[in-house]
Amino acid sequence: MGARIVIEKDLEIPMRDGCVLRGDLFRPDGPEKLPVLLTRTPYDKKFPQISYNMLDAIRAAQRGYNVMIVDCRGRFASDGIFTCFVDEARDGYDSIEWAAHQPWADGQVGTFGASYVGVTQWLAATQAPPSLKAMVPAITASDYHDGWTYQGGAFSLFFNMSWVMTSLGLGRLMREREQNAAARKELGVVMTSIDTMRQTAEHLPLREFPMFQTGAPYFFDWLAHPYYDDYWRKISIEESYSRIEVPTLNIGGWYDIFQRGTIRNYCGMKAQGAGTCGRRPRLVMGPWHHTLPLASLVGQVDMGSRSSYVSIDYDGMQLDYFDYWLKNKRGAAEGDHPVRIYVMGANEWRDELDWPLPGTEWRRYFLHSRGNANSAFGDGVLSTESPQAEPADSFLYNPLHPVPTAGGGLCCYPNSLQGGAFDQAMIEHRADVLVYSTPPLAADIEITGPITLTLYASSSAPDTDFTAKLVDVSECGFARNLTDGIIRARIRESRSEPKLMTPGKIYEFNIDMWSTSNLFKAGHRIRLEVSSSNFPRFDRNLNTGHELFVDAEMRPALQTIMHERGFASFLTLPVIPKYR
Repeated sequence: MGARIVIEKDLEIPMRDGCVLRGDLFRPDGPEKLPVLLTRTPYDKKFPQISYNMLDAIRAAQRGYNVMIVDCRGRFASDGIFTCFVDEARDGYDSIEWAAHQPWADGQVGTFGASYVGVTQWLAATQAPPSLKAMVPAITASDYHDGWTYQGGAFSLFFNMSWVMTSLGLGRLMREREQNAAARKELGVVMTSIDTMRQTAEHLPLREFPMFQTGAPYFFDWLAHPYYDDYWRKISIEESYSRIEVPTLNIGGWYDIFQRGTIRNYCGMKAQGAGTCGRRPRLVMGPWHHTLPLASLVGQVDMGSRSSYVSIDYDGMQLDYFDYWLKNKRGAAEGDHPVRIYVMGANEWRDELDWPLPGTEWRRYFLHSRGNANSAFGDGVLSTESPQAEPADSFLYNPLHPVPTAGGGLCCYPNSLQGGAFDQAMIEHRADVLVYSTPPLAADIEITGPITLTLYASSSAPDTDFTAKLVDVSECGFARNLTDGIIRARIRESRSEPKLMTPGKIYEFNIDMWSTSNLFKAGHRIRLEVSSSNFPRFDRNLNTGHELFVDAEMRPALQTIMHERGFASFLTLPVIPKYR
């Protein structure tokens, strides 16, 4: 039988400005001073389905830790006003240092948590609290502009809408409804909007989105800053790595909405992290999408029992890491291989020396057709041979009839739209989706690493979007999405200084499709989809070139994709040699 655990509720944690946060403490019953594992959450510390799925507080306490679960400023038991991102660095520092100096603490603090609870860790770490000794941020971002609120210049509509309504808005209204008639009324309106979220997503203009006129003003701050400026720069983790000396265990998923951020945090800390500890990060990437506990069923696809929360012992992995850094227990948590990846298709874990994988062959697959790559029934081909004289492909993008989202990196209301791996067959029936495929593969090919599409294209519009999706097509025709990307034309050169296009002029677009690890088996085909929308995951580009989010005017755009000598569009894939 483990040690008796004492639970203390609503401990008051004073912030430097006088605001009081409140946290629950789980600690072994005894006089020994122990390290503290701290998490700060906006999702209600007393709600175990969220808080405890990040790390079992009882198991951690039985392992010899004091575990603190704290409500963020303005959330649930804590005082103040919640303003997304803004107070987390300062409040994180103050919470860490308060916990480290309590009579039951030995002065060392580790932090843990996923998603926004990863935000609270990283932003606190930018302030270099002296008692912070290790972090385990999971499924979280590195840049709250690109890769959280926006991606490739497009607004991450479904995530921002569903997250603010379900994860943030409902919590505030549920807290206030007992004493506030206005909150009860607003709660009913919000719940109706949640039930009709797909229809709610069509509202234009976004700057008049009705659900956030009260209670979530930061939504409109995000819309008011569509480009990377000082608003985003001051909370960017990527610009702060050199100030962070804390060792980090970064956990992410191939289908996670913050997949790129998890990987960039690992790479950025290794390259720029301060001190010896800061330059020793670790990375674990599984086949998961944005959910806890991490499950093997990801959308429509079972990724194998080895990938599940239980099989990998998610809690044990974190505790081993904290044992190493907070208790000086040398063991498997710090081996020679800092990267652990799950290779889909092979359905196996593999330890690696770095990311991208050493020995990667960066192979170009060029786009080909006879001018009719429209849909899976067209003549689009992917080949390592460069094109010569070939006709361009074209399609009409109409924002009134956008390409619908089918899986991928999504959050936070699966009742309306599920993330993960799904059959793309119906998407590929559309004439406004260009489809390029290899012939059936003669042998297995492993693709592991970052993926980019270099696209030479023109549009009849002064601004538009281009999308790209990598797909694994089985012998039976099941077209499983792996990863994707988007670029808003106006930020093709800089996400800080937008430039409209000259209609009809050919431009180069580089689409970051993030990363994957997948074994394309013999008989399967590697496929690329190219289009101009992925709605409602991303907002629709209205093709007008007007200021973003201020009007509801929509125009169709004729898109032309080039693949000829001089304008050879190509997909760059990280091929892993069988023998390295």
